[in-house]
Amino acid sequence: MIVNRWFQFREWMLRCFPERHLYLRSGGEMRTFTLSSRRQIGFAGLTAAVLGWTLISTAAVGLNALALNAGDEAAARTKAYYERLIADRQARLNSAVAELTQTSGSLDGLAQSIGKRHAALAMLLADVRGVPGAAATLEPITQAKLEGRSPVDKIQTVRADQERLVAAAEGFAHSRADRLRLAFRLAGLDPAAFSGRAVAGESLGGPLIEAKDPSALAAILDVDEGFAARIQSAAQDLNAMRSLGAAIQTLPLQKPVSSPVRSSGFGVRFDPFTGRPAFHAGQDFSGAYMTPIYSTAPGVVSFTGVRSGYGNTVEIDHGKGFKTRYAHLEGISVAPGQRVGVGQRIGAMGSTGRSTGTHLHYEVWENGRVQDPTRFLKAGDYVQQAG
Repeated sequence: MIVNRWFQFREWMLRCFPERHLYLRSGGEMRTFTLSSRRQIGFAGLTAAVLGWTLISTAAVGLNALALNAGDEAAARTKAYYERLIADRQARLNSAVAELTQTSGSLDGLAQSIGKRHAALAMLLADVRGVPGAAATLEPITQAKLEGRSPVDKIQTVRADQERLVAAAEGFAHSRADRLRLAFRLAGLDPAAFSGRAVAGESLGGPLIEAKDPSALAAILDVDEGFAARIQSAAQDLNAMRSLGAAIQTLPLQKPVSSPVRSSGFGVRFDPFTGRPAFHAGQDFSGAYMTPIYSTAPGVVSFTGVRSGYGNTVEIDHGKGFKTRYAHLEGISVAPGQRVGVGQRIGAMGSTGRSTGTHLHYEVWENGRVQDPTRFLKAGDYVQQAG
C-alpha cells in the first residue's frame, strides 16, 4: 500500500516537473542545457524552504514587537502608579508645610490647635468613661511618656495619640453597639427600633450629630474639618451604643429566680390536668417552697392579686410596651403603683391557682402579645457574658 502511494506520488511529481531543455544561442553557437526532474524538484524545495523561513522570521519579529509594546505599557502603568504615590506624599508634605506657614512656624499656634482638638475629644469621651472596658481602651498618653522630648516631638506625639483616641473610640463604640444589636436579635427584637432613641445627658447630641456638613461641625468645635469628620463619625457610633445600652437596661432580660431550674417551656404541651395538647404561655421554673422571686427589669407594679388559673400573681409594666407576669406565688412583696428595680424581690414561689406543685410561671408580653421568655433570658445571658 505504501509502495503504491510512493509510486503515485513519484509519477505526480514527474508530471509536474517534466524534463526540460534550454537552448542558448551565443556567437553563432547553440548550447543546450537539460533540466532534469530531480533538479527541478530540488530547486522547488529550496525555494519553498526559503519562503517558509522568511514567513517564520517575519512572524517572530511581529510577535516580539507586540511583546515589547505590552512590556512598555506595563512599565508605563508602574511609572504612573509611583508618580501618583510620590505626588500624594508631596501633597501631604505641602499640607504640613502650609500648616507651619499659617502659624508662622510658631509652636504656640500648633499647641493651640492641639488644645482645641483635646477639648473636642474631652467632649466626645466624657460620657464613655464609665462603660466597662472603655478606660483602658480610651486612656490618653500620659505626661510621663512625653518627658525629655523636644517640643516638636511632643506635639507630633500628642497629635498621633489624638488620632488613636478617635479611632479607638469609634472602634470601641462600634464593636459594643454590634454586641448590643445581637442581644436585641436574640430577644427577637429589631435593634433599629431602639437605636434612635435619645439618651439623657448626651454631650454630643443636638447640632453636633445633626450637622451633616463636617465644615459646620468644625466651626462649632473650632477644629480642622478632617478632625471634625472623625469626631462626628465616632460620636454617632457612641450615641448608638449608648442608646442601645440604655434601651436594653429596660428589657426583661434578667432571671426571675437566682438558681433557675427550668421545667415546662413556652408553646404547645400536654396539659397536666387534662392530658390534652394545650398552649403554655410562659416558662416554668421549679424550686423550693418560698424561693424568692425577683423583677427581671425595672418598672412599675401594675397588678397584684389573684387571677383565674394563675393564683397569686404580680404583673410589672416596664414601659415601651413590655410587661412581665409572675404567677402561682405563695407570697407577694410589692403593691400596685410601686416602682421596682431590676433584681428586686417581688414575692415568693408557691403553688397557688391551677398548679400541680411548687413552681413559678413566668410570662413576657410585648404590646399586648405574649412572647417566648427563653429568648429574653438567652439575650440576658449573652449581655452578661459580653460585658
